[in-house]
Amino acid sequence: MDGEARFTTLPDEQTLTATVAALEEHGFGVEVVDDFESARQSVLKRIPHGSPVMTNTSATLRESGIEAAINDPDGPYVSARNKMMTLDFQTQQQEMKAIAGQADYALGSVHAITADGTLVIASATGSQLAAYVWDAPNVILVAGTQKLVPTLQAAHERVVEHSLKLEDVRAQAAYGQHSYIGKLLEIRQEQPGRIHLVLIRQNVGF
Repeated sequence: MDGEARFTTLPDEQTLTATVAALEEHGFGVEVVDDFESARQSVLKRIPHGSPVMTNTSATLRESGIEAAINDPDGPYVSARNKMMTLDFQTQQQEMKAIAGQADYALGSVHAITADGTLVIASATGSQLAAYVWDAPNVILVAGTQKLVPTLQAAHERVVEHSLKLEDVRAQAAYGQHSYIGKLLEIRQEQPGRIHLVLIRQNVGF
């Protein structure tokens, strides 16, 4: 499979099942769902009402409605992002980092998942990576299954040749500037129970 199709085609069931098994062997919890509604329900039921939650920037969280559900000011969750947005980025950046880092739940996505169970996440600033690596006691990552790739090399190619291009368009529209790959995180192993993946059988996100 060549070109863009290799980064956007959903895997067959055998590939998906084998990848889920590899992820579970490396300490990740995994749930596979069919649609956005199921993904949203899966995520929300894992978060107790009243919990502080940080939604990191993610097309998948936005498209699935998870971002809106968490950050609803009248909803049952304490939105770290809403708190951050009341501060001034130029003068209160450290306070913003503290709020994001202290949330009980960090939500986001990944850019690629390898067949042997490695998560690959790229970032310009790295703002979400500390939570995924260590800070957050609970991490929930939501991803379309088109992000499954055979190897780590293919994961890096997906980030550079596919994800970055789409993120660059979003960044220019949102911030008036180009995006770039400043940091690249690979999570190969985790203590069971900390990171949970919700995989959607749809082409969603970057």
